Amino acid sequence: MSNTLFVLLDGAEDHPNPQMGGRKPYEVAEMPFLHDRARFKYTTTGRGYTHLFLNEFFTGHPPEMARAAIEAMGLGLLDIKDPKRTAYRLSPAEIKDGMVHWSYHTDDFKDRLRETVDRNLCILKDYDPQIRYFIGGRAILTLESDYVPELPGPPVDTPVTDIPGTLGEFIRRIYDDMGGVTEYPWGCGKFGKQYPPVEGLHDLFAVSDSPTALGVCASLGFDFKLVDEVEDRFIVAKEELEHRDVFIHIDEVDEYSHQKDPFKKKDILERTDRLMEKYFSDTENIIYFVDHGTSSLTGEHILMNVPLWTTIDINKGSEEVLPLNTLVSTLLKNKR
Repeated sequence: MSNTLFVLLDGAEDHPNPQMGGRKPYEVAEMPFLHDRARFKYTTTGRGYTHLFLNEFFTGHPPEMARAAIEAMGLGLLDIKDPKRTAYRLSPAEIKDGMVHWSYHTDDFKDRLRETVDRNLCILKDYDPQIRYFIGGRAILTLESDYVPELPGPPVDTPVTDIPGTLGEFIRRIYDDMGGVTEYPWGCGKFGKQYPPVEGLHDLFAVSDSPTALGVCASLGFDFKLVDEVEDRFIVAKEELEHRDVFIHIDEVDEYSHQKDPFKKKDILERTDRLMEKYFSDTENIIYFVDHGTSSLTGEHILMNVPLWTTIDINKGSEEVLPLNTLVSTLLKNKR
């Protein structure tokens, strides 16, 4: 099969962890399929967030639109043919002592938070609010509005910024009803310019539980599917790979890093390896890649060079840092 499987191990890079003898989770994880099949290891430059990396990886250019707008496309809230609405990324956060403390352990309250948000959407009724939820109580909200606040995003906690007007009233009402927890906006904006895919990337199907990855592909006009369960993503990817290139996103690697749980991170990497062997043992062209580091010590992103493992030999030294903007086109030119 000549089609190519792209596998994003989101945030797989890390700090050395004392709980793992000073090694990183991906260095400790047993991944025999990756190491046996993807024998060629390269290095490229990471980016601070997934959407920044993916846009440059697949187009050769950084994005020229807000993250929330990209994610709104991945959830079907913005149409590439008529992307007029403004998008707002909403992330669960505790507001305390003048700080926004981003929440990554939301299992105990995410359902109540969603109910509270839905109940208070009437505050925004003049702006035709539309909302979709995803991982851990996060959401994308779109409005018929031109208000685009510049607000810092996670994972680093940040001072509270006063949000004026109706949107601010909406956020404060959730906070009051939830006793200090709210959905805090960031990455806000409208759809902007998108570049064409890099040379050799003609038809790509994306499968993920995250609208970030799906939105980048949607903005390129590619098909995509949101699939929550990890193994279900592999089943969908297996079927699609018969017809075209496929991009499968393992967002849980990053999520467990934000939770500061290196053992969950190790386990999801090992589970991914088992699923790769189960579903893709006969796939010739595989590209595993990493977008950034996420520290399982601090829970924060790490801006650093990142590894890439592949079945494709591009006759480059493993110590050379390859430019991100030409990496995919180079790989596709050399695939079998």
